Amino acid sequence: MTRDDIIHMAREAGWTEYSLLHAVELQRLETFAALVAAAERESIAKMFDRNALYYLAGSEMRIVQTANAAAIRARGEV
Repeated sequence: MTRDDIIHMAREAGWTEYSLLHAVELQRLETFAALVAAAERESIAKMFDRNALYYLAGSEMRIVQTANAAAIRARGEV
C-alpha cells in the first residue's frame, strides 16, 4: 500500500485536507494503516494455516496452503 493509497482512503473516510497536511497526523495515519494491513495479512495467513491441517502431511494441497500462508506473511517483510 502506497502513501497515496493511504491518503486516498483517509479522504474517503472523512479526513480533511487540513489534518492530512500535518506531518505528525499523516505519520500516525501511515502507522495505523500499516498495523491494520499487518493484522489483516496475519488473519488471512492463519486461515491458510488452519486449512492446511485438513490435508495429509506432505500432500500437495497441504504444501500449497502452507506456501500461501508464508507468501502472505512475506508481503509484510518487503
